[in-house]
Amino acid sequence: MIPRYTRQEMGRLWTLKSKYQKWLEVEIAVCEAWAELGEIPQDALKVIKEKAGFDEQRIDEIEQTVKHDVIAFLTSVAEHVGPESRYIHKGLTSSDILDTALALLMRDAADIIIDDLQALLEVLREQAFRYKDTPCMGRSHGVHAEPMTFGLKFALWYEDTKRNLQRMKRAREVISVGKLSGAVGTFSNIPTEIEEKVLNRLGLKPEPVATQVVQRDRHAEYLLTLALIAACVEKIAVEIRHLQRTEVLEAEEPFSKGQKGSSAMPHKRNPVGCENLSGLARVVRSNALAALENVALWHERDISHSSVERVIIPDSTILIDYMLNRLKNILKGLHVYPERMKENMQRSFGLYNSQRMLLALTEKGLTREEAYQIVQRNAMRSWQEKRDFKELLKEDEEVLRYLSGDEIEQIFDLGYYLRNVDFIFKRVFG
Repeated sequence: MIPRYTRQEMGRLWTLKSKYQKWLEVEIAVCEAWAELGEIPQDALKVIKEKAGFDEQRIDEIEQTVKHDVIAFLTSVAEHVGPESRYIHKGLTSSDILDTALALLMRDAADIIIDDLQALLEVLREQAFRYKDTPCMGRSHGVHAEPMTFGLKFALWYEDTKRNLQRMKRAREVISVGKLSGAVGTFSNIPTEIEEKVLNRLGLKPEPVATQVVQRDRHAEYLLTLALIAACVEKIAVEIRHLQRTEVLEAEEPFSKGQKGSSAMPHKRNPVGCENLSGLARVVRSNALAALENVALWHERDISHSSVERVIIPDSTILIDYMLNRLKNILKGLHVYPERMKENMQRSFGLYNSQRMLLALTEKGLTREEAYQIVQRNAMRSWQEKRDFKELLKEDEEVLRYLSGDEIEQIFDLGYYLRNVDFIFKRVFG
């Protein structure tokens, strides 16, 4: 058995050597199960376990002739083992090995991604509390809405990532399924006990009803989970890209010493990391669509899914591993500009208090329509004349009929908007 991979080794997990090693692991486990039933001599099993191996170059050479990767693999193994190799692959079809080994690989990949998500959660939590009380403008449609804190953005992304972690754990369970039931899943040439023994050894569950293959909705669910993770990564990346625009510049991804932003313009500091994540998310999402196309196969099996999976499963898991680590480092080193946040809050002349003013007037007895007209009239004048909204309200005789200057001042208290931040943090972080 090969060791469980670490976070940095996702690429190595999907090498040919790793794949063949998983195939061999399954084949040997089957031989062990046959030996327990007395169908393979113990001496032969000992030889198989001692000598079993493969040569990647030799497999490729054989495949050029036989045009079948599993046969080429088994031939190479047989050349290592000798006469006892006649017991290898007893009662099996190729997909018994392919799908069971693929489940092991996808499970290992899931473990790496789960580690990545947990590491991202740590950074998000740290940044959420660092900026918990840092006021910034909340926006809807890209337009100033009402004040919030910058820490709430991280708290939101923390919740997103928690859900992704739960999804990934579920996807790991869904894909941790093998089958060793023969050509059309009927155990025609292999006892049911073999499947039970082998899958127990490998830590997999059996496909309750199999054809020649494990059913591909499992793989599609796994790829859809990766697509959701990619979508959430892009959600964060797009926010940082918006915040880094010159006109906003409230946050900026790390810019290392010696880094250059443009071949033409030396002043440029571009959000290239986040733009990279946005682009890669598109690839992962499109791969999920391909996985959905693999669900419908002809009868008990065709091979149309195989070529697709050789691309989309390694690519998507490698990309998600990369994306999560890149995002983690961007967020860890994010440049945050609280003073710029304060400046930007003033760019709308205090208009973010319009809802509070609307409610205050309705509490004084005006209808909502009457109050809305008064507040909107002053708001539009504030925009047009670039004047402070609060000062205009204090000059409006109609407003002063219902509210005093002190009452208007209280309405413009920033602390009012942030008074429930602790409540939200307690709900998120406990």
